[in-house]
Amino acid sequence: MFPGGTGPAADPVGSHHERVIRSFQPRRSRVTAAQRAALERLWPRWGVEVDGQRRLDLGDLFGDPALPVVLEIGFGMGEATARMAADDANTGILAVDVHTPGQGNLLRLAEEYGLDNVRVANGDAVILLRTMLAPGSLAGMRIYFPDPWPKKRHHKRRLLQSAFLDVAAPALREGALLHCATDWEPYAEWMLEVLEAHPAFENTVPGGGFAPRPASRPLTRFEGQGLDKGHRVRDLLFRRVTGPTGEAPSA
Repeated sequence: MFPGGTGPAADPVGSHHERVIRSFQPRRSRVTAAQRAALERLWPRWGVEVDGQRRLDLGDLFGDPALPVVLEIGFGMGEATARMAADDANTGILAVDVHTPGQGNLLRLAEEYGLDNVRVANGDAVILLRTMLAPGSLAGMRIYFPDPWPKKRHHKRRLLQSAFLDVAAPALREGALLHCATDWEPYAEWMLEVLEAHPAFENTVPGGGFAPRPASRPLTRFEGQGLDKGHRVRDLLFRRVTGPTGEAPSA
């Protein structure tokens, strides 16, 4: 915990939830002075601990019950998140990550750009989806450049799995968009296969396959690194429909 009790907790879940295989490792190193100052100043106002102990009221969190909210899972240093928030002030972004420098940087950018439609969550997105978000409370979900865990023995750590979609689907209202992007071709094929096989989602691309990059998704730091290496970036756009996980609720 940061001095004075402000800032994201090192382990917000504690012993409240069972330990499962995680697709991430919390990282607290190399927090700059500006990032630390932003965390200490802004976390009490815009930060959310993913402790699994309460149900979030997104209307209260953003100060507007009518504001559609999109969940972004993993946001790096937050530059792309801040740009999307600035480009669409009529959508709230609940951005969840465990990277402390990125959390501080996103808060700094939100303050610098005068954004009031960004909230930063600290912890495991699976716990957030499973226990803290009401059914049908999300207007969309974004997962950009998740860790591909390229080694076969690590594939079980990949975020995009059928079990993850089972958890994510109930929180998404009917018609909500799930937008994924990756520059790792084997993971792109994996994502496409998993998503097309899941009955709670349908591909927005007629005939199936990958989608063109929407103009609403800015180039991210990771994307630039991938392009520099000659990687091909793939976007996937799937819509929430009804399925065996239950009727897709409308907010």
